[in-house]
Amino acid sequence: MRLQDAGIRALTIHGRTRCQLYKGEADWTLIGKVKNDPRIKIPIFGNGDIDSPQKALEYKNRYGVDGIMIGRAAIGYPWIFREIKHYITTGEWLPAPTVQERVAVCKKHLQKSIEWKGPIMGINEMRGRYAGYLKGLPGIKDFQKRLVLLRTPEEIAAVLDEIQACYEEYQWQQAPIELINYHENCVL
Repeated sequence: MRLQDAGIRALTIHGRTRCQLYKGEADWTLIGKVKNDPRIKIPIFGNGDIDSPQKALEYKNRYGVDGIMIGRAAIGYPWIFREIKHYITTGEWLPAPTVQERVAVCKKHLQKSIEWKGPIMGINEMRGRYAGYLKGLPGIKDFQKRLVLLRTPEEIAAVLDEIQACYEEYQWQQAPIELINYHENCVL
């Protein structure tokens, strides 16, 4: 209430406590309580553990929030936004991005990272991002090990091209996830 009274126009609430850091499940029941408090007049956005279109729609509907914020699920997988938008609009899953799309975006991310932070820091920071772009490819670990040891954009691009050629026909399978409310019986 005090923030609303101070003039903020919207609020995003993360359902995980500071003590939890990145562990445990986000507690959306608290987000729902804030949103459904009759004194709250501003838009409330929920954040925490949204990693699929199905979960985004389910949590939006279940807790009555005005919108959903996406965090870690978008790292290395920026397609989650279009997938959620499509699912909310149509109720249908979009096909997963192809290997070609993933490699192209990964290369662009690398290029922009280098432009922004310079070659050494840009390449080093990208090392933690390849896993997100390549997640789900069988046998990808050997390629990932190679990628994190490379020091030039040209070497990295060559390995990414090799990955694209190797997995050209691969089709990702998307399956609905099981939604579980871990906080339903919480004693706190």
